[in-house]
Amino acid sequence: MGRWEPDARGRLEQAALELYLERGFDQTTVAEIASHAGLTERTFFRHFLDKREVLFGGGALAEGLAAAVDAAPEAQPPLDAVIAALESLSDFFEERHAHARRRQEVIAANASLQERELIKLASLSTAMAGALRRRGVTEPAASLAAETGVAVFKVAFERWLDDARQRNLAQHIRESLDELRTVTAVPSAARRSKKRA
Repeated sequence: MGRWEPDARGRLEQAALELYLERGFDQTTVAEIASHAGLTERTFFRHFLDKREVLFGGGALAEGLAAAVDAAPEAQPPLDAVIAALESLSDFFEERHAHARRRQEVIAANASLQERELIKLASLSTAMAGALRRRGVTEPAASLAAETGVAVFKVAFERWLDDARQRNLAQHIRESLDELRTVTAVPSAARRSKKRA
């Protein structure tokens, strides 16, 4: 086997996912993943710190979201900038729908992976809140907008994975945001009574 292995990272991701689904995450070793991909353990560790990282990748997603928030029009409200950044992920995920479903199945079957997924979502929120602060949004507004956006994304992503109609992720993000706005709307009668008090 030569030194250069084309698409080694992709092959390792695919092999790991197959083995995690077949044997379970805890029962699968790095050596088995590398062997299944036709690569060495050394090659595995060139691409990933450990076998969890195959499912969670690096910080490219957080960096991409922060860059999208940075590029949003200046007049765009903070939450709208966050939602637009999250919607920009739609094309990336559309190409990986089957992979995302299988990945989610592995995560759902393992409590430690569910915890790691929450950490990843928190890192997305942190990145976007930082981008909002660079735009001049103060606290707590920056953190609230970023955390709200990630909550909307999480619900939308789960709905997208299970959508039999195969609508795109951006549609689910917009629908989830609309649902959030509906449940947080103060009824007009309640508003009037607050004004009187």
